[in-house]
Amino acid sequence: MIASAFCASSLLLLTACGGQQGSGLGGSGREEIRLLQQPWEDLIVENEIVRQVLEDNGYQVSVQEVSLPFGAQALADGHVDAYLGHWWPTQEPFFEDRLEAGDIEVLSTLMTGTTYAPAVPGYVADEYGVRSLVDLAENQDLFESELLGIEAGTSGNRHILDAIASDAYGLGEWELVQSSSAAMLVELERRADAGEPVVVLGWRPHWMNDEWDLVYLDDPQGVWPGAGEIRVLAHAGFADDNPNAARFLSQMEVDTETVSEWTRQISRENVPVKTVARDWIAENTDRVDAWLEGVEAADGQPARAFGA
Repeated sequence: MIASAFCASSLLLLTACGGQQGSGLGGSGREEIRLLQQPWEDLIVENEIVRQVLEDNGYQVSVQEVSLPFGAQALADGHVDAYLGHWWPTQEPFFEDRLEAGDIEVLSTLMTGTTYAPAVPGYVADEYGVRSLVDLAENQDLFESELLGIEAGTSGNRHILDAIASDAYGLGEWELVQSSSAAMLVELERRADAGEPVVVLGWRPHWMNDEWDLVYLDDPQGVWPGAGEIRVLAHAGFADDNPNAARFLSQMEVDTETVSEWTRQISRENVPVKTVARDWIAENTDRVDAWLEGVEAADGQPARAFGA
């Protein structure tokens, strides 16, 4: 997903498919609503819930997995329609100009109370006193000057690379290991099982926080932007062309406890994403119906949660 060739071919695919107008479903404007995705468990489940709910109500939904930099451009160009994974403010470098230009619009806030920053397992904080970014340079040999990141091109990796380039907190000689979220978690688990020191790019909500009692490192110099909320974005004009889908997306809200459970089911219990989404809908039809208030199904009837 992160390879340049794949990203480029994905963007070409989106360009080829973008702009295909359908006859419209329930005032949707397009036959297919296209959601942007990166390989993050919370976003994958949220997109699957949207897909199932809208398709249960007669709409067509597709999910396009594209790296964050290419995805931001695809959203601005209208080659994808909506994005439920806008971590704010950490993704500001990718979206700020496009938001200011009016090419992308904020539909709503999906979640509050998030965290996205370098972190260490609780045993590292307790044993070595590492609780701040200041402490990393002082323990450079302990960590072998290495910080485990996630997918190349993500905002978190970018901020770490900027800190290394500017020698913030004395990190100039450090290396960011870029791989994938899944690979980072595997390596974190391996080192935690061995009781080895490790610092990673972590985020909350996610099951990793409970599993290893993660301690997010203080940032007294204000180098790290943080991530206080996740927002729903759409390209300009989406709400006008797709009023029912836009209303549904703008009324969605999820809490951190629910999302942590979703990520645990997928990663630790190997429950298929479709099953996680379908079971959650079935157990929370009142909540989904609240998201669907005022939304019409494709046949013009009030949309509802089916919860099969």
